[in-house]
Amino acid sequence: MAKILLVEDNEMNRDMLSRRLARKGHEVFIAVDGAEGVSMAIDKVPDLILMDMSLPVLDGWQATQQIKAAPETKTIPVIALTAHAMAGDREKCLAAGCDDYDTKPVEFPRLLGKIEMLLKEAMT
Repeated sequence: MAKILLVEDNEMNRDMLSRRLARKGHEVFIAVDGAEGVSMAIDKVPDLILMDMSLPVLDGWQATQQIKAAPETKTIPVIALTAHAMAGDREKCLAAGCDDYDTKPVEFPRLLGKIEMLLKEAMT
């Protein structure tokens, strides 16, 4: 299946998402902060990135902007994962370069649908 980079500082979220994605056949790489996420995106060149927006060191907005600015990673789809469900948050994530947005707590079937759609689009 796909190589997915999960950038998430919350251990419970990391564990739940990585196990469920692996069960679906995906290879999952994990970064625990935004800076590590940027370097892993360049090093691993995943098929898709799940980006928590509230991260230490470098937040998800800054990390996504750096990933989208680098020639080797700019085409990788990024899905923002955020507990921020306020009006305008989706637009803020998309403006930072995210390709889609999903709220926490994560509804896995909904997130999986977004992942599959973006992976399909990236292959065409």
